[in-house]
Amino acid sequence: MEKRKTVYLDNAATTQISSEVYRDMIDAYGKLYGNNSSLYSLGREADYALEQAREKVAKAIGANPNEIYFTSGGTEADNWAIKGIARANRHKGNHIITSAIEHPAILESCKALEKEGFRVTYVPVDEFGVVKYAEIIKAMGPDTILISIMTANNEVGTIEPIRAIAELARANDVIFHTDAVQAIGAVDINVKEMKIDAMSISGHKLYGPKGTGALYVRKGVKIDKLLDGGSQERGMRSGTVNVPAFVGFGKAIEKATENIEENNKYLRSVRRYFLKTLSERVHNIALNGHPTQRLAGNASVSFEGAEGEAILMLLDKEGISVSTGSACAAGNLEPSHVLLAMGKTEEAQNTIRFSFGLNNTKEDVDYVVAKLQKVVKKLRSISAIRIYKNKVEL
Repeated sequence: MEKRKTVYLDNAATTQISSEVYRDMIDAYGKLYGNNSSLYSLGREADYALEQAREKVAKAIGANPNEIYFTSGGTEADNWAIKGIARANRHKGNHIITSAIEHPAILESCKALEKEGFRVTYVPVDEFGVVKYAEIIKAMGPDTILISIMTANNEVGTIEPIRAIAELARANDVIFHTDAVQAIGAVDINVKEMKIDAMSISGHKLYGPKGTGALYVRKGVKIDKLLDGGSQERGMRSGTVNVPAFVGFGKAIEKATENIEENNKYLRSVRRYFLKTLSERVHNIALNGHPTQRLAGNASVSFEGAEGEAILMLLDKEGISVSTGSACAAGNLEPSHVLLAMGKTEEAQNTIRFSFGLNNTKEDVDYVVAKLQKVVKKLRSISAIRIYKNKVEL
């Protein structure tokens, strides 16, 4: 009997904390227990460690440390960016431009602002999930104050042309924000060179701790504060800071951005092996997203005649963790808004996202493909029987 393995292929949802990050955090939890807002030595030590972490985040993206605000993660950073910038700049206009395939944290924030009287344009994407640049130009007007386009899509892995969009925004005196949660550590980003005004980051996508993230806001960009209270985060986000967690976040982003080329080379090799092996053993499949302009570790695959949720559950029984799309949509039986926006109506119900991490091996791939071959064959046979019965009843 084949031994049951445990294979984790949902690294786009979250990653396993690295051993180096874990060690730094444990050390910090033991030593840096002072409140970093306090003036005594224990407080100053904690504050120094926090500022060291802030400098690491800033260096990783080409920003200044005083442009980095720590948050609880990407969702908080997205909410703060969209709502904070829109409200602070409402005197200039009330129009926001975003895309139809953004993360729910962006889309739901925009919907909340629509209830406040803001006008939002959701620009379409092409069949590969690339935002239509011409539609952004067409949507822009004198009342446009903010454009928010993600750097890379969390479901299909397509990398967006944000440099060109950011330059367009800057040329028209419009603030540009990007959700870079999936991209940091996978795409080389320099916010100054790329003319990015605001950017959201998350720690747990980088082999760092959950509950950590950051919002970059270029100096001079107006944004409302997130939380009222004390003076933490320069008075913009009050509340006692979890210093050890952000020490871990700083370590994680430092490691991830220093080794982008090497890490991507490895992830691409694993993904290529997976797609080659899978296509040889399972027919009638399709890769979603841009064929080349995509994240190295992402493989969004549609299986004709096999329902995605069923594939997920059957693979889970074999110790394999995958997803049908965004982790934030787990439990939601509605088809993927990303795939629907790409015009893939049928595929929206039979797609699995395989997202590879640095811990995955080709041996993992062999195990997963072998199980997939059996699972898909079983589901397709059930589907064929159901279709046949329906035809007979007609």
